[in-house]
Amino acid sequence: MTDDAYERARMAMRKDMMRSIVTEPLLSRIQGRSREQFDVIIELNEFYRDGLEGALVVVEKQAKQWKVRYSSVSNYVFARLSADRIRRLAADSQEHNSANRRNDAVVYRIWEDSDIAVTLTRSLTTVKADAAQRSFHALGQGIVWAVLDSGIDGSHVHFAEKQSVHGKIDTLAIRGPVEHRDYTPDGEVFAAAVDSSVPARGGAPSALVDRLGHGSHVSGIIAGHWNTEEKEGLLVVGTEVRDVSTSDRDGDKPIVAREALTSISGVAPLAKLVSLKVIADVTRTDDHKQTRGQGKVSWVLRALEDIQRWNQYGRRLLVHGVNMSVGYDFDPRWFACGQSPICSEVNRLVKSGVCVVVSAGNSGYSSYITGAGVEESSYRSLSITDPGNAELAITVGSTHRDMPHTYGVSYFSSRGPTGDGRRKPDLLAPGERIRSCAAGRERERFGHDTTTPVPVSDAEAGAVTTAPGMTAHAPEGTTLSEPSESAERALERGMVLYCEQTGTSMAAPHVSGAAAAFLSVRTEFIGQPERVKALFLMNAIDLGREPAFQGHGLLDLMKTLQAV
Repeated sequence: MTDDAYERARMAMRKDMMRSIVTEPLLSRIQGRSREQFDVIIELNEFYRDGLEGALVVVEKQAKQWKVRYSSVSNYVFARLSADRIRRLAADSQEHNSANRRNDAVVYRIWEDSDIAVTLTRSLTTVKADAAQRSFHALGQGIVWAVLDSGIDGSHVHFAEKQSVHGKIDTLAIRGPVEHRDYTPDGEVFAAAVDSSVPARGGAPSALVDRLGHGSHVSGIIAGHWNTEEKEGLLVVGTEVRDVSTSDRDGDKPIVAREALTSISGVAPLAKLVSLKVIADVTRTDDHKQTRGQGKVSWVLRALEDIQRWNQYGRRLLVHGVNMSVGYDFDPRWFACGQSPICSEVNRLVKSGVCVVVSAGNSGYSSYITGAGVEESSYRSLSITDPGNAELAITVGSTHRDMPHTYGVSYFSSRGPTGDGRRKPDLLAPGERIRSCAAGRERERFGHDTTTPVPVSDAEAGAVTTAPGMTAHAPEGTTLSEPSESAERALERGMVLYCEQTGTSMAAPHVSGAAAAFLSVRTEFIGQPERVKALFLMNAIDLGREPAFQGHGLLDLMKTLQAV
């Protein structure tokens, strides 16, 4: 390294480590863009002389003066501000801090409200959930799990009220004060246009609509069940096969086929699910701007705060666990690894008695441009995404659906350790070609065509996962919802009920379902998520891979139940 290069690198690091009210990369983005608007998270100063309530009074006064809409959760305020106004807020706090009057500063830090994205069967057998169901009746009964995702298709037969081999299932029927909620901008205007045929479940109707298909797929892995009396099964599974017969480089359109299915179950089929919609399932360019397949950190923080309120901050647990198959790449210039607002709130939620399971991310194999301008790809360590960096969360990587000992860690699964050297991921679970509920875009991709069935055995039916990098625009005329219908009726219309997806998004709900099943049997561990995590890690199956790749190994529900 030349002297000039060394000096530039030294100054860059020094600059990154300097204290700043406005953090990177927001600080760089607002330079020279005074009138441009930015979504921000403002952390209030906990040492303000009048406390957080007094700080909020100041915020409300300023917001009225600027005619700016805002919302708040705990000590965070969310707003859309111009670069000039961001600088003014920062300058005011900096002036007080410089004069050693920290108690007079209202604002502690200002972050960019980052975009988050989704991180995408024989898998029941792989984690021994089928054995646990038979031996311990570990079905998730009495356990409520929140799914922070793109919504859940409330009309899907997998979640509908019915009698099953496991008992009565009505996955989305939850009791107040807990309710399904939509935190996306679209949710604010959905009620006026909602289809009246959507089942009445309480809360926001749009939370039970999933035009993206990610949240429904994740949810079907955790809970729910479907089966048919047809001996040969029904053609309800949509599959895709890569077309190698064409030489057209643009011919990435796969061959679509159908497979027969007799039954399929979530890991904890009797558990209840709460849909907390924090990922946009449709793109809007109006005042309620949002991008399909993306969310905001602030939306997640609101959802976590609602769970805290429902649980009375740990005094009475109504929601026992959370699944977050979402995340964003960690940037060390923003805050210390594992100390971001979303990681801090995840840790706080765990301390209040709630089990939080998150996907590790799909950044384990990345493309980059070399200095010579050549595009290359390689495996990537230190690639765990937030909120997977949260210390107390159960961070889940992906492995093969039914041959984990042979194939080890999925190539796309994010690897540890964390940026500050902690061991992550914690566990592995199946995340490749996982079969689960098809909804929204994931159902539409299979159209109304049918082909010759490919019979499968009952053992091949299993839980589900999610696909990496899911981003798309909603097609014009997309229906918001469809009435609940039988599988046979859906087939008459040429629709699929299930599909395969891949990603750590699919691995995480395997662990969520396993935790729900475990708690339904070992109820003494309800409200003790750190002990539950310790038991799962202690009884994981070592796949013989590097700890930074596999964590403690493959989830084993049966072994965990037997160990208590």
